[in-house]
Amino acid sequence: MIREARRAGVAADAISAVGSVRRFAPAVGDVTLLGIVPSKRHTHVLAAFARLAPVTAVVSQEASSVTVETARGRITLYVAPPDDAGTAFVWHTGARGHVAHLQRRAERLGLRLAEARLTRDGARIACASEPEFYATLNLPYIAPELRSGDEEITAAEAGTLPRLVSEHHIRGDLHTHSSWSDGRNTIADMVSAARQLGYEYIAITDHSERAWSSRKLAAADVDRQREEIDRVRAAARGIEVLHGIEVDIMLDGSLDFDDETLGRFDIVLASLHDHGGHDGARLTERYLRAIRHPLVNVITHPTNRSPGLSDGYALEFDALWAASVDTGTAVEIDGAPGHLDLDGALARRAVAAGVTLAVDSDSHRVDAMARQMQFGVGTARRGWIEPRHVLNTRAVADVRAFIARKRARAS
Repeated sequence: MIREARRAGVAADAISAVGSVRRFAPAVGDVTLLGIVPSKRHTHVLAAFARLAPVTAVVSQEASSVTVETARGRITLYVAPPDDAGTAFVWHTGARGHVAHLQRRAERLGLRLAEARLTRDGARIACASEPEFYATLNLPYIAPELRSGDEEITAAEAGTLPRLVSEHHIRGDLHTHSSWSDGRNTIADMVSAARQLGYEYIAITDHSERAWSSRKLAAADVDRQREEIDRVRAAARGIEVLHGIEVDIMLDGSLDFDDETLGRFDIVLASLHDHGGHDGARLTERYLRAIRHPLVNVITHPTNRSPGLSDGYALEFDALWAASVDTGTAVEIDGAPGHLDLDGALARRAVAAGVTLAVDSDSHRVDAMARQMQFGVGTARRGWIEPRHVLNTRAVADVRAFIARKRARAS
């Protein structure tokens, strides 16, 4: 919709997603946009937005906003002048609890924060950027993903806000699929896409043969896939390719492939897709058996949740964290929109226990790789995750060393 607006000539200096989209909330209802527009252009911009092709109906229109219906849901565009941009971004990004904290803080400073404006005795205080807005309230900048109304204001006051992981910290993707299982693209295509994203390495991790996916990698085909990966490695420049597998955790906690087959992979991801009607305690035991397996390096999308549809498994997380730390097994934050798992709150608990995380795309096609990594990083940031907590912010030699240490413990 933002691209549609710009192509239609909406005269906005910037049109950006705000609200729950900008905070990387796992489930998003209505979409909210903010346009930074000179005041004299507000009426024109709102009218032009309401005439865009995707709009099926105008729900409401006011002096600084318009809400429209589209085939894919309701969208609201707010507009604000450049001098109020910082205040407007904070106001419309939310969350409500965060803004309420800021309103109380403003009152203590003799200010008023209301309707996307900051004033003193009725006179507007210009805040052209969010750092400028927070500085006016004697606070450091607080990233959108942290704005929950929970602990972020206290941490900002104490100077203990995290140095959040960002996409530029990610040096490789450890969870991707190719056409050898249910991916859409070849290994060469996936490697090329990763190289274009500036990654130093990528792991090709197709599904094992008893997974629930539409297509799987049979044990008999592992060596042939390795040969193809070797050919791609020989042709690729500036990127390392890890031959991996996403192996299913079976109903008894064993793994889909035998140890001899698993030992031929560079990296082993283990996933529990089939709950088998088990309760949280039984599911936890299945995970623990996989975590303790010397060849398993990463547990992927642990709760197997689907935002907006299912909260996922009710696991005994403290036991999982302890076993992951004890064995040197990483736990994943999966950026696929159908997972976003671990969620931010659980990821924060995991790193507090000393767990190493991996932030991956779980991409099944090249055109989703960047977007799903963005979702994974956004989810991690909601959990106050820093680069030091994440395995794939490290060089490939360090990733290989992480894998080797676990294998060495069992030998």
